[in-house]
Amino acid sequence: MTHTNKPVVIVTGASRGLGAAVARWLAKVRAAVTLISRSEDRLNDVAGEIRSLGGKPLVFTADVSSSDDCRSAVELTLDRFGRIDALVNNAGIIQPISSIAHTEPDNWRYNIEVNLMGPFYMIQAAISSLRSQNGRIVNVSSGAANRVLENVSAYCASKAALNHFTRVLAEEEPGLTAVTIRPGVVDTDMQTTIRNEGLNAMPDEQLAYYRQLKANGKLEPPEIPGRSIAWLALHAPAEFSGQFFDYDDPRIAKPALKAFGKNYKPSQEYT
Repeated sequence: MTHTNKPVVIVTGASRGLGAAVARWLAKVRAAVTLISRSEDRLNDVAGEIRSLGGKPLVFTADVSSSDDCRSAVELTLDRFGRIDALVNNAGIIQPISSIAHTEPDNWRYNIEVNLMGPFYMIQAAISSLRSQNGRIVNVSSGAANRVLENVSAYCASKAALNHFTRVLAEEEPGLTAVTIRPGVVDTDMQTTIRNEGLNAMPDEQLAYYRQLKANGKLEPPEIPGRSIAWLALHAPAEFSGQFFDYDDPRIAKPALKAFGKNYKPSQEYT
């Protein structure tokens, strides 16, 4: 076991994009970070970055739709670091991009398994350790939880369910701080998928909106919402529990900028 007086945080979907950005911010404060994803090679690359930034990475290749994988990830984290202070449920998929009438049921089900069951499995496996630490849970949601987006019904439904699940969790576990966050429209592989697969599935106006965001440089770089998520994982106050936040909410974005600064490079404060 590696003892540490720094925070211990699990981040799912950590091999790229938003999850990797969250992990980099956590590394800046020397956190121990369990990186979970299906892509081992990419996870190892991110782990190298975390190590170079001063964090303590632990790599675990897993599919969060598997309860066994989630349980094993938590057990490995506890074996290595002895506790869990926070959990960031970031892993998610947008597919299937298809109308309800023409979607393959297995594809629709898998979306729910990743986006909703994954956080449930992770939370249930980690909850005992989180309780002992008065820990924090950050569930990465989406504006799609509240908006009607044609041809991504599974994604909309799973994120809406995730928000309400988090509210129930906050009521059941008053010793924990559990929140959901909308990360904005982020320049990640998910947006690439929308632009490519949406061609034959989305209404022209909807597809044009996403393509114009990319063309006009309006997509948010992952490190901006990633900083807000990392701050919530470390510092979200108890009164936030059960709420759904925007990543740029001043109550989060301002203290996150103050805590972490504008870039990942560790400052003297954390060395």
